[in-house]
Amino acid sequence: MAVWIQAQQLQGDALHQMQSLYGQHFPIEVRHYLSQWIEGQLWDAIDLENPQEELKAKRLLDSLIQELQKKAEHQVGEDGFLLKIKLGHYASQLKSTYDRCPLELVRCIKHILYTEQRLVREATNSSSPVGGLMDSMSQKYHQINQAFEELRILTQDTENDLRKLQHTQEYFIIQYQESLRIQAQLSSLATLPPADRQLREPSLLSKRATVEAWLTREANTLQKYRLSLAEKHQKTLALLRKQQTVILDDELIQWKRRQQLAGNGGPPEGGLDILQSWCEKLAETIWQNRQQIRRAEHLRQQLPIPGPIEELLTDLNSTITDIISTLVTSTFIIEKQPPQVLKTQTKFAATVRLLVGGKLNVHMNPPQVKATIISEQQAKALLKNENTRNDSSGEILNNNCVMEYHQTTGTLSAHFRNMSLKRIRRSDRRGAESVTEEKFTILFESQFSVGGNELGFQVKTLSLPVVVIVHGSQDNNATATVLWDNAFAEPGRVPFIVPDKVLWAQLCEALNMKYKAEVQSNRGLCEENLVFLAQKAFSSSSVNPDDYRNMTMTWSQFNRESLPGRNFTFWQWFDGVMELTKKHLKPHWNDGAILGFVNKQQAQDMLMSKPNGTFLLRFSDSEIGGITIAWVAENPNKAGERMVWNLMPYTTKDFSIRSLADRISDLNHLLFLYPDRPKDEVFSKYYTPPLSKAVDGYVKPQIKQVVPEFATPNPDPAANPTYMDHVASSPAVSAPHPYGLYPPMADPMLDADGDFDLDDTMDVARHVEELLRRPMEGQWSGQQS
Repeated sequence: MAVWIQAQQLQGDALHQMQSLYGQHFPIEVRHYLSQWIEGQLWDAIDLENPQEELKAKRLLDSLIQELQKKAEHQVGEDGFLLKIKLGHYASQLKSTYDRCPLELVRCIKHILYTEQRLVREATNSSSPVGGLMDSMSQKYHQINQAFEELRILTQDTENDLRKLQHTQEYFIIQYQESLRIQAQLSSLATLPPADRQLREPSLLSKRATVEAWLTREANTLQKYRLSLAEKHQKTLALLRKQQTVILDDELIQWKRRQQLAGNGGPPEGGLDILQSWCEKLAETIWQNRQQIRRAEHLRQQLPIPGPIEELLTDLNSTITDIISTLVTSTFIIEKQPPQVLKTQTKFAATVRLLVGGKLNVHMNPPQVKATIISEQQAKALLKNENTRNDSSGEILNNNCVMEYHQTTGTLSAHFRNMSLKRIRRSDRRGAESVTEEKFTILFESQFSVGGNELGFQVKTLSLPVVVIVHGSQDNNATATVLWDNAFAEPGRVPFIVPDKVLWAQLCEALNMKYKAEVQSNRGLCEENLVFLAQKAFSSSSVNPDDYRNMTMTWSQFNRESLPGRNFTFWQWFDGVMELTKKHLKPHWNDGAILGFVNKQQAQDMLMSKPNGTFLLRFSDSEIGGITIAWVAENPNKAGERMVWNLMPYTTKDFSIRSLADRISDLNHLLFLYPDRPKDEVFSKYYTPPLSKAVDGYVKPQIKQVVPEFATPNPDPAANPTYMDHVASSPAVSAPHPYGLYPPMADPMLDADGDFDLDDTMDVARHVEELLRRPMEGQWSGQQS
């Protein structure tokens, strides 16, 4: 039997628990009308912790929306018309909610299905699993929902007690008024004749004694009711604090941590809808209890009875106000962070959100949010509640924004779309610290009131640390500062303290995460790659990964001190590799055609056991953002001896002229990609198609790369367009050195950006041809990198 059919038969608390699973994040109507489709999908086949599964989740989201739209179209009649509108609205709402984070939809539906299965299983006392295993996330959700159910029951219980207390007190006041009336009658007897007074006085005295005895008993009863109600409220508030701690200090902090790691290329932090639904439930329960405590206080003031209740109610009022203040101030968060490397005079965006804004009706008088950039020291002072009013470290344009309420999603947020940092004021730097190590933060602040101006709030939140640059050349080092901070910041730290050294294994995890994100590849850094990086970082020759596991790397080693014998740091070299791969080598990296992280000696050892013409691609040790080809061939100076040759590293500038695949195609002496794959099998799909025939009598020239010692004559010159051979120098016969393919000379054919444009005029082509006709000995001298 379908789970949904069984779930509809649940009763009592189980039914309420099932109903509480649904809301704006996933309407119960969608579950009802698409029950068969929902239960037929393989939700458990999607790994929520694997960002690569997002494509599968997106397909499921699209299918869900299509099914909803299809169901809406088939509705007919008067009732069908209303349902058609409602289902269409839900389709738009789900797309808007989960389009950017489809894995959150999968997480939500998995949780719903598991909880329904558990409730059905418990209701039928069946021990056999209905399907799916409880993962840790579902278990947490279950515990949170259980706590909300307990809070709901407690709040309903105190509401009933409060009504009972109110009715009892109202009757007490009536009886008290009766005692006053009897007393007034007794006082009026003094004006009567003695005979009449003696006739009426005994009965009135008896009535007064009876009523006063009853009032004494009821006063004690009222006091007990009040104390009992206060104790129940204490229990409710204790559970509220505990639940709020779980949601704010665990779940919300984890979301913020995921958001920070996403800045390093980690999985997306996920949507906020489930968190918002929890926070809204907290707000609703807190507000209900606050109103109950205020009503209890009103009843006490209406009928003061000596006892400890006054102090208890004062404490309860203080506690509930503190709880709601914590909730409101903690749920003012940054949904979309500003860029962490922030260039002056450049437009940027950010989004802040108040998770309880809709529930507390803050949108009825939409507050304004202001953004200010402050320094690390100012952020520390702010968190210590020191006066930093009107302090800023720069000027942001378009830094005010009104919060908007989105009816379909129930979110209250402010979208800063066109901010720009006009200027920055830097602080005095410490020691060797550079401008790209100085951290700032964007402070977002607002103020508003809730409950008809009963409570006023000033809310503030800080962005992740940002590094301000004024030129693109600073981006590399600024990114290093951000990477280190995002990877190794601890929750609750003093702004923006990070450890000065970390375990190599921790850094490897951060580098791999960043590499995969930047290159946009499923192929990350394998253990051999990480060993190569460790050798580079620690100037070590060990190939055993275990030798590096407990080693630590300092920030100075990472991006202050140059590598031995080089004029760049470890990070600058690694970042150069990422940039080159991202811009020009991504398909080859994904295909596994680039070994990359191999040093020169390793390349020689690997190639010398292979046939002549075998080559591999490795990242240059000596140049930032360079990749070189190493191949094995005969030594022309010594018959029968073989050696490994290396071309001068290619860079982004080279690949903007001719692609890697075309360059490999040009070199006929390159036959097999290590270990034994024919090069055309690997690279042919990336070759540039042959040039079209001449147009209007003009022959279009083409660049072709040649290494003279390995050049072979063109078998059929007429069959191809005219080539402008870009010739390399003859490499010296010395295996340990890389060899120059391009001489270090100014080329009049390149513009200031290094771009080569052969379509300008034929004069350009003729000039190049003339250059190539000059004697090569004078033009190309052997160069070593």
